[in-house]
Amino acid sequence: MARAATTSDAFNAVAEPRRREILNYLALQERPVGEIVDRLRLAQPSVSKHLRVLLEVGLVNVRRDGRRMFYRTNAEAIRPLHEWTETFERYWRHQLSRVKERAERKSNPSSNEFNPRRKHDLDGNKN
Repeated sequence: MARAATTSDAFNAVAEPRRREILNYLALQERPVGEIVDRLRLAQPSVSKHLRVLLEVGLVNVRRDGRRMFYRTNAEAIRPLHEWTETFERYWRHQLSRVKERAERKSNPSSNEFNPRRKHDLDGNKN
């Protein structure tokens, strides 16, 4: 199966680690290209290429001030990425809660409370 073009949507665009770095750096404020180059220690042509991709999929906006170009994140376009990752965040939060509960039960074995194990707890590791 052929890979989708990086400019086909936001998900493909952020698959590239340097683009995620650029988005992280732009998250707090608008910045000129030269500052992005200096801060992230990337070559200017590379930064320009990545910014062009991010601009094409709508993840960043650009403003011209004379000869300088200022880029900033487009929070509204990033929202679908955030909503998608929230699904996994909820999953891992639930998994970590279960680990915490299990550890607390093991650290307090003298408790007289009855803690029945769920069926799927018995299916796997019996820790």
